[in-house]
Amino acid sequence: MSEAAEERYRVGYALPPKKVESFIQPSLLHYANQNGIDLIPIDPQTPLQQQAPFHCIIHKLHTPHWTQHLHQFSQQNPNTLIIDPPEFIQRLRNRLSMLHPLKHLQISLQNATVAVPNQLLLNDPKSFDAHKIQELGFRFPVVAKPLAADGGAGSHDMCLVFDREGLDALSFPTVLQEFVNHGGVLFKIYVAGQRVNCVRRKSLADISEEKLRTLTGAMPFSRVSDLGVEDGGADAENAEMPPQSLVGELARGLREALGLNLFNVDVIRDAKDSTRYLVIDINYFPGYAKLPSYEPFITDFLLDVVRTNTA
Repeated sequence: MSEAAEERYRVGYALPPKKVESFIQPSLLHYANQNGIDLIPIDPQTPLQQQAPFHCIIHKLHTPHWTQHLHQFSQQNPNTLIIDPPEFIQRLRNRLSMLHPLKHLQISLQNATVAVPNQLLLNDPKSFDAHKIQELGFRFPVVAKPLAADGGAGSHDMCLVFDREGLDALSFPTVLQEFVNHGGVLFKIYVAGQRVNCVRRKSLADISEEKLRTLTGAMPFSRVSDLGVEDGGADAENAEMPPQSLVGELARGLREALGLNLFNVDVIRDAKDSTRYLVIDINYFPGYAKLPSYEPFITDFLLDVVRTNTA
């Protein structure tokens, strides 16, 4: 791209303070500015009309006030792109509904398939009949995740549950997700419109059948991707990446099914079947700054959408 773009575009951002701190870095502001994008902070307490004009608005605020504020502005300014519609984002704030679109995607490329682990909603452990777990397609251990995936306190409090008694330590409602050994490696697929980047991260270590016989109750962990691999497990940095065609097709399919531009997908590879990939989580407006060269990744996406919208 040229050092100075001929046309300039105003992109407003409405983000929580922590997201501003991590995402709106001086390097991003500089790179975007050099390529024709002016990133403008939005005050959600001030009418948007007073802060306009904007070619595009990106946001990660979820209050009813902000949603109403944004809808009213969008109706008055239909040429301003809203990335993304609040009602579509809402689906990703519920761990039961976020993976539903994947069940309708038929992805099988280069002898690889993408699926979703078995899941069920548990409102009360007393109503859970452990004898029926196999009928439901489950067996211990299972991953227990809070139903709400809203980034709030407790939304990342996850546990590995090894038996029926382990369920008693959980907060409810909770989503139980099948645990699959995956070599201690997690693949994060970052999506920004047409742009896609896949990176490797450390994850939970595999649990052997022998080890399982000694584990009881529940083991908490804060974030799967931040938990180090135990016992020298897999080397995440050298793990084989998923086929690029599979990554691209999954990103495209989810982008269309979700109606969203800014998200990432957490994917694992079944340790027993290297052609079987499982999507375990989807996050809206993730930590893009963790990506190498995230500045051009985000800036090029913004240029794509504003140029297409003004063409």
